[in-house]
This record gives sequence, C-alpha cells and structure tokens, in this order.
Amino acid sequence: MLLFRKTILITLIFSLTSCGFQLRQSILQLEKISNVFIETNDPRSVFYRSLKEELISNKVQLAESKSEAKSVIDIISDETGRRVLSVSARNIATEYEVFYRLIYSYEDQKQMLINSQELVLTRNYTFNEKYVLGKSQEEEILIEALASDLVRMILNQISSK
Repeated sequence: MLLFRKTILITLIFSLTSCGFQLRQSILQLEKISNVFIETNDPRSVFYRSLKEELISNKVQLAESKSEAKSVIDIISDETGRRVLSVSARNIATEYEVFYRLIYSYEDQKQMLINSQELVLTRNYTFNEKYVLGKSQEEEILIEALASDLVRMILNQISSK
C-alpha cells in the first residue's frame, strides 16, 4: 500500500512538471521604468502606498527627489468616497457605492508620455445597520482593492508606452 502511494505521488509530481505548470508571476513588464519619483500631495493615501509597494516589489528604483529621477509619476488628484445607491422604506441607506477617483500624468526623461488622465473605479455593497463594524471594514477592503486595481491599470499603461 505504501509503494502504491509513493508511485501515485511520483506520477503526480512528474505530470505537473511535464505539463509546464509554474506558479503565477507578475504580468507587469516594468523593465523600461527605472529611477521613478512619485509626486503626490498625500503620501498617506491608499493609492500612493499601493503604488510604492508594487514598484518596490517589481524591483523599480525609487528616486528621493524629482531632480534626480529619470521618470515621474505625478498624482494630481487622489480621492475616495461613497454614495448612497438605495434606501429602505424607513429612509435608511441599504446600499452604497464606493468610488476611487485618480488623476495622474507620467513623464519619462523630461518628455510627457501620458498627459493628465482621469481614472474612476466603483464597487457596490449592501449595508445592514445590525452589522455596522463589519460593513465599515468591508468598505475599507473595497477601497484597498480599488486602489490596487488602479495601480495595475496605471502601471500597465506606463509599461506600454
């Protein structure tokens, strides 16, 4: 019985390696980008932190100042919020829409490659007044997910230039 299990395990390992299976890696191709400075008015925003983490994880060098940078990502506007989508018969909000609005530009070696461009992403979630703590955490998670999606969108646009 032990020999049978070992045979199945070895067969499974060989079949996984022979079919070309690999762990998923980042799809961003940021080789063109080097020595980047991120210009922003709010260095504590969710988007700024996500962008900085993504650039560092892709081994992109971050410049300390705009003068020593080869390329500049300028975050002109970075705002998030929520709107009421629907209310109950008692006039209590039951559904919200969370949005993340970003305006940015990209300059590489003193040449403007992407003029100021606006990106807006939205997500909806239901609200129940019995679960106020959980729903506020859900809103924070949605905002972080929107910021992460915006980072990927911007880096895809930059890497295609």
